[in-house]
Amino acid sequence: MVRQIGLTGGIASGKSAVAERLAELGAVIIDSDVLAREVVQPGTSGLAAVVDRFGAGVLAADGSLDRPALGAIVFADPQARASLEAIIHPAVRARAAELSATAPAGAVVVQVIPLLVEAGLADGFDQVVVVDVDPDLQLERLQRRNGYSREEAAARVAAQAPRDVRLAQADVVIENNGTLPELYAQVDRFWADVTGADTPGD
Repeated sequence: MVRQIGLTGGIASGKSAVAERLAELGAVIIDSDVLAREVVQPGTSGLAAVVDRFGAGVLAADGSLDRPALGAIVFADPQARASLEAIIHPAVRARAAELSATAPAGAVVVQVIPLLVEAGLADGFDQVVVVDVDPDLQLERLQRRNGYSREEAAARVAAQAPRDVRLAQADVVIENNGTLPELYAQVDRFWADVTGADTPGD
């Protein structure tokens, strides 16, 4: 039987670092951000639907999706963002289900879904893991990582579920306010709890 874990957290919380560590430990990782890019590649029905809704101005010169152009539209308009999500999310969920079905018996499948709470997907998993970070630290990391102003970073954070709403859905909370080794130690303990394996280093 495959164990299904939903991994989420706010933007710049450290989901990718947690997922990378879980992959090293043996989890099957299905990253919805990767799938979201996959389902709007040139030639896909997903990209055609995006262009139909938002116009050819969201295409780059090579025919691929111009993500900054699309982002400028959807982050300024909640209705536009909802329209985009209505195109992308079902395609991503279908692809994730396909990949999950190929996981070997006994596998731990970790689906990394930034908007897991917003999309109401928590009940579809055996456990929901939330990566949590102090809000000020989150803004600092987002500014540093993406080159955003504080206002731009705050707008990205505000577009997601409030922190307390996300934490209310958590079966497990992994805090990422410290160093990478401290983060990995929490992930290792979680993996040991899920699999019964020894914690690395014990």
